Amino acid sequence: MTRSSGVFEEWQGCSLEDILGICRDTVEEGDYSAVQRWREGGGRVVGHFQVYFPSELVHAAGMLPVKVCGAPVETRHADSRFGSYLCSILGTSLELALNGTLELDMFVSHPICDAARNLAAIWSRNFDYPCQILYLPQNANSKGSADYLRGEYARLLAELEEIAGRRVETADLARSIDLFNESRALVRRIYEVRRETPWKINAEDSYSLVAIGGFLPVEEHLDLLRTVVPMIEQNERKPEDRIRVVFEGAFCEQPPLDLIRMLGRTCYVVDDDFLIGLRWITEDVETEGDALGNLARAYLEQSSYSPVQHDNRKPKEKMLLDRVRRSKADAVILTAAKMCEPGLEEQVAYVSALDDEMIPYFISEFEQNMSSFGGLELQLETFSENLLFD
Repeated sequence: MTRSSGVFEEWQGCSLEDILGICRDTVEEGDYSAVQRWREGGGRVVGHFQVYFPSELVHAAGMLPVKVCGAPVETRHADSRFGSYLCSILGTSLELALNGTLELDMFVSHPICDAARNLAAIWSRNFDYPCQILYLPQNANSKGSADYLRGEYARLLAELEEIAGRRVETADLARSIDLFNESRALVRRIYEVRRETPWKINAEDSYSLVAIGGFLPVEEHLDLLRTVVPMIEQNERKPEDRIRVVFEGAFCEQPPLDLIRMLGRTCYVVDDDFLIGLRWITEDVETEGDALGNLARAYLEQSSYSPVQHDNRKPKEKMLLDRVRRSKADAVILTAAKMCEPGLEEQVAYVSALDDEMIPYFISEFEQNMSSFGGLELQLETFSENLLFD
């Protein structure tokens, strides 16, 4: 990826508070102005739906990978393309394309649930650019899963090469993997700071720093993270008397930033599954040898968890308990997006595990278009106070 100038430079030279404010505003506005500037400079854009996507492939082809995860917008155009009783993220994602906010050269979806499996077909009826489905392995425990996934990546890469009009060399992939390795490592460091000293960086700012990486060139996201992570580490905010909670249930549809902000007024969110697809790989991917094979193995062997990946080595309830213990959380905020079948199904196992371990939890639901949080905030304050003063 080469450009004469950046698409997101307004943060440079600013204080920590100003940088975080600019990132919050950019994420909350949801107008993808940075993506538009990329296109105006002659760049091509590949949109990918939740949850995980190998962005390295798009970057290696010289294009911009953009995480498509909906937005708090009215679905004026998309409503006529979908049936009722579906989660919000499907409609709001398509709306961003239909209303011209997000212009793409290719769209890739994943069959993560019954509703999402039809998204690429619906998308393709409304746009003339390629719309593909990336079939991640359903059985992550099969001996053939890594080879199968490598084949899927190779198929997708061939399509990307055709759109980009260039061949992707081994060195291109190695460089892209290296850049994304560093980006993920810096994000992991932000989460370490949140677990250890959550008063230094709140949940909404952490969320914004991760989310903005879903639509910036990785080189620019790295410039931002390299600058801001040391500033966060040196932040001298004072700790407050709040409970420490894990937020679980935002693996696909994302809660509005106002909801995350509301949580931060009541408690310290010390870990979460916000935008878990952008943080899916938990260790550096090998850069030597077969790049596609390395990426496939990393998806299977060096990865987090979510209700849409079925892996007997990673029982979701055990992984949640590990997250709670690692972050020394006092409680769990257990949520699901409205009408999200995978999320709601997983709650049964989560509740049982939390009950067995006598870990307090608060159950709720959300959707991207929520705008009123008064009742929820009051309930959460009551829950928090009961734990603080018990």
